[in-house]
Amino acid sequence: MSKVNVRVLAASLIGSAIEWFDYFLYGTVAALVFNKVYFVSEDPVMGLILAYTSFSIAFFLRPLGGVLFSHIGDRLGRKKTLVMTLSIMGLATFAMGLLPTYQVIGIWAPIFLTCLRFLQGLALGGEWGGALLLAVEYAPKNKKGLFGSVPQMGISIGLILGSLAMSVMTLLPEDQFMSWGWRVPFLLSALLVVFGLWIRKGINETPEFLKAQEAGEISRLPIADTLRFHWRAVLIAMGAKVVETAPFYIYGTFIVSYATSHLAFTRTEALNAVVIGSVVATIIIPIIGNLSDRIGRKRIYLFGIVATVLYAFPYFWMLQQGSVVLLTLATVIGLGLIWGSLNGVQGTMMSEFFPAKIRSTGISLGYQLGAAVAGGTAPLVATALLATFNNSYVPVALYMMFAALISLIAIACVKSNSQTKKKQTYSKLEEVNG
Repeated sequence: MSKVNVRVLAASLIGSAIEWFDYFLYGTVAALVFNKVYFVSEDPVMGLILAYTSFSIAFFLRPLGGVLFSHIGDRLGRKKTLVMTLSIMGLATFAMGLLPTYQVIGIWAPIFLTCLRFLQGLALGGEWGGALLLAVEYAPKNKKGLFGSVPQMGISIGLILGSLAMSVMTLLPEDQFMSWGWRVPFLLSALLVVFGLWIRKGINETPEFLKAQEAGEISRLPIADTLRFHWRAVLIAMGAKVVETAPFYIYGTFIVSYATSHLAFTRTEALNAVVIGSVVATIIIPIIGNLSDRIGRKRIYLFGIVATVLYAFPYFWMLQQGSVVLLTLATVIGLGLIWGSLNGVQGTMMSEFFPAKIRSTGISLGYQLGAAVAGGTAPLVATALLATFNNSYVPVALYMMFAALISLIAIACVKSNSQTKKKQTYSKLEEVNG
């Protein structure tokens, strides 16, 4: 592997990990702190629901961020978007660490917090597509799955960093953790952002974008071309995202509040389980990405869908046993193995749905719409289902199975979508020749 490729993969991975660290930090703290110091309510469940609502609302900004920054990516280059998104994310996260609580400034506290969360959503909406394409468009033809899996590792690494940081801070006495301890990871994230920006500024534009630029194939309005000619591919990408994103936020975010509020685990035990599961996922992702170059990405994704369906009820049964070992094992299987397999091929698979000139817009739109509909709402939906059905986990397990069914339908359409592209290509060739 050349030095250029190593630097590109490092820039893609490190920047992605920092972005996701900042983003997941909010979700973890929302379950432990924000429901008490920002979204204050006499009913603890309502406070948690309000905190998760602020967590989920930002997901609906992610498609907007995807369109905004992917427009820049498809028009001016992938590199520019990566610098901009990382800067915005870092500033928003650092500001959260300084924000006064509800007890200090009243209703303005949750309002300002939600606005900063909006900025996080916009930044992450543009980050994912840029980081993924930076890796995929530099990859040799027979290594696209492996290269495309590297920025996906940033998701689990970000979750590891966020959970580990909070796990360490929860060792503080309760009053110190609630007053200032939770703020430390938010403030320290500024150092990570500076490092990430230094790495990213040292890379060049992707070869595929430069070729499209030289050939005059740069779209004037990528979003219009995407919605006009590639809307089916956007819907397929959106549907395929559901099985990866909804269970992920159950395994990685909802589990923290569920294990501590309903199952009598400590915060440290729950967070450590997420860290271990994320470590396993980080190891699995590049292995699966490399395997997809040999056996195909669709086959691996179908495995992940079926595994999600079969594992939904056993997952909650293991949690119910009250064993720290089973809590950790359940998280390793769900987050580490099943989600890791889905995530390892998802980005590269989606990038192959779209041509280079609108690829950033296409994958960002499909991915972020799927995340908005099924990802950010997952902890909120799961919490509401528990409250509605007397803390029974059965509706939550059925919800996960339903998410898998949606993606199964989407993946079943991948073949017909590729055939449609071939027909369109043949039609264009006929027009040129005739």
